[in-house]
Amino acid sequence: MRTLLYALGPMLFDSLGIIVFAILLATGAGIVPAVIAGTVVAVAVVGYELARGHQVAALQWISLASVLFTAAATLLTGDPRFVMAKPTVVYLIVGMVMLRKGWLSRYIPPAQMALVGDVMDRFGMIWSALMFASAGLNLIVALFFTQWWPMFIGIFPLASKFGLFAVHIAVVHFVGQARLRRMESGSSAAVAAE
Repeated sequence: MRTLLYALGPMLFDSLGIIVFAILLATGAGIVPAVIAGTVVAVAVVGYELARGHQVAALQWISLASVLFTAAATLLTGDPRFVMAKPTVVYLIVGMVMLRKGWLSRYIPPAQMALVGDVMDRFGMIWSALMFASAGLNLIVALFFTQWWPMFIGIFPLASKFGLFAVHIAVVHFVGQARLRRMESGSSAAVAAE
């Protein structure tokens, strides 16, 4: 449970601009208010990190860039189809960033990295695959099922990420506990052999 809480905070904080955008859009607030609110929140997140002297995480920059890009395109063109296709581009970029080994390190206590770092790297690839799948699915819904897109974007991205997040944390916890038990039993056996 402690690992879940440790990872959940940064994950939500990193994606806060996109989350606000998706929630407002799904609740019928309209594209322009959703974009403006998402932009304000994404700018505030990055500003907060910079004011504290912390390094801004890649997902925070991506959240800010995607919301700003959407804001500019929507306000300049007034074309909602552009907004509908934008998540596809964002998911592709995020998926490529997630291919980088070790990007999940900030989401787990440093003491556990030696124990489950390899599992975290494998899940980095799974997260990347989810982003690429989301990109394709978003494009299909935006182009062929346009009327369903607001519901899709309000539900699927968050539900799929929280679902994978729950599986990810459960697997990392299970593997970590199993490895700890093996290490302890190996230490006990070594002591008994002496």
